[in-house]
Amino acid sequence: MMNRMDGGGEAKLRYGDGDFEVIRPGAFVRCAVTGEAIALDLLKYWSVERQEPYADAAASLKAETGAAAKG
Repeated sequence: MMNRMDGGGEAKLRYGDGDFEVIRPGAFVRCAVTGEAIALDLLKYWSVERQEPYADAAASLKAETGAAAKG
């Protein structure tokens, strides 16, 4: 079985409300909080305002609370 991240490299995306646009093709993006690779077909969490992806809801919450603290 081929790994879905093989040969694709890191993608660059533009995050919108409810969807994203591929700017540079690739197989994954990196979580802005954890650095974990997230396959594009598994990407569910991102910030439109900050234009960054998150591995899961906990990472999204951590980014949101950190941004709110900065003011």
